Amino acid sequence: MRKSRVRQFAEDREKQLASQIGEENRFRDELRRMLRQNKLAVFSAIVILLMILGAIFAPFLTPWKVGEMDLRNRLAPPSAAHWLGTDEGGRDIWTRILYGARVSLLVGVVPSLLAIALGTLLGILAGYRGGWADTVIMRLADITLALPSMLLAMVIMYTLGDGKLNMILTLTLVGWASVARVVRAEAMKLRNREFVEAARSIGVTTDRIMRRHILPNCIPTLIVLFTLNVPAAILTESSLSFLGLGIRPPDASWGQMINAGRQYLISAPWLCFAPGAVIMITVLAFNFLGDGLRDVLDPHEQEQ
Repeated sequence: MRKSRVRQFAEDREKQLASQIGEENRFRDELRRMLRQNKLAVFSAIVILLMILGAIFAPFLTPWKVGEMDLRNRLAPPSAAHWLGTDEGGRDIWTRILYGARVSLLVGVVPSLLAIALGTLLGILAGYRGGWADTVIMRLADITLALPSMLLAMVIMYTLGDGKLNMILTLTLVGWASVARVVRAEAMKLRNREFVEAARSIGVTTDRIMRRHILPNCIPTLIVLFTLNVPAAILTESSLSFLGLGIRPPDASWGQMINAGRQYLISAPWLCFAPGAVIMITVLAFNFLGDGLRDVLDPHEQEQ
């Protein structure tokens, strides 16, 4: 009886591996198709890469320092010396946008990764185990999702105080619930699949099943969620900084730049338009890339 179970598990495992190889080949084919057909997603990926490189190599892309002030040239319009003009302190806008990309991308990417990690852990636990774990986790998620995300973020930031670390913690607490719900649905579908039943029948531990069988099948969905969560986090950070609850000087962020320039909206509109345009381009790039990856990774989207 034991041998038959082992043989059955080996056969199911072989089928699973063959299916995974087929999925990898399909992914490569679909990725090539996206590169050929979805030019917008490819262009968006290039834009994101350029922004990341600009943030990394900011000191080499501008002759000015991020906090360097020139009061004689305050509120100067765009020129050859200052491509995007200067702010109320005579600081170069282009330089602050490059350095602000470090902060804005950091508080966009890191909280998204942390929210996905936390949401995945709790979602798999709720979806696979069920019972009281599912009830407790999903009720916490319901409470989180029932509150307006911006209002919740404002309350947390007001309680914790401003700063990058608190911003990262806030965006993580705001974003985990939606990830947990999606992953829970995936785990509930996977827990009754043949290879999971076979693993249980030969005594494979629950933790190993969740780690080796459930989690790998959720990765395509998590990739798409990541590309959609990053722009949401960037917008939330920008909104909080605009309201004075986010990043504070001397650190530069795009939302903080808009907040500082709003009082000069008529006399020096470039103070708001330049960082606002960068936020819009970044959010659109991540959204278009997410749409392209969803077409590749989600077969149901392709059938439609």
